Amino acid sequence: MLDAGSVMSFEGLPKGSGDKKLGFRDSIYLWEVVRGLGVTIGHLIHNILHTGEMPTRQYPEEKHVYGERFRGRHRLMQREDGSPRCVACQMCSTYCPADCITIVAAEHPDPAIEKYPASFDIDLLRCVYCGLCEEACPCDAIRLDTGIYEIAADSRASFLVGKEFLLTNDTDGTL
Repeated sequence: MLDAGSVMSFEGLPKGSGDKKLGFRDSIYLWEVVRGLGVTIGHLIHNILHTGEMPTRQYPEEKHVYGERFRGRHRLMQREDGSPRCVACQMCSTYCPADCITIVAAEHPDPAIEKYPASFDIDLLRCVYCGLCEEACPCDAIRLDTGIYEIAADSRASFLVGKEFLLTNDTDGTL
């Protein structure tokens, strides 16, 4: 601990690089920029001459094979009468870390079923496809087992999918 009148000593410590003066060529870092461009151009020429070594996939014809544990896009399960199995308990939207699920509950006309989702919306651009909604659902109403990973649309609004889309989620990747 230093007293108010004592002076700190740097004796025995190695000298820093601040003592070294840089020349003009070193101070503008031109040599380092030229070296970096040389590395980049070297990689470019290597990739042009050895295209067979590049990890490129011809996508539409050559699709990626995912593992069997891959989840895919969401779908809502249906009861025998075609209505959604969801009881609007809000568990999936509560557990969702991306906060991408919005459910509006309503009273079901059948007295045996307490509630149903008047609207069930998922923002696919916010979703991280973690599967926590699937794990949280007590009635197995939402699943991520479609295997569809190709998701394409022409506007951001198309990625906000509703209950009707989730009940009939059998299209390819276009929304």
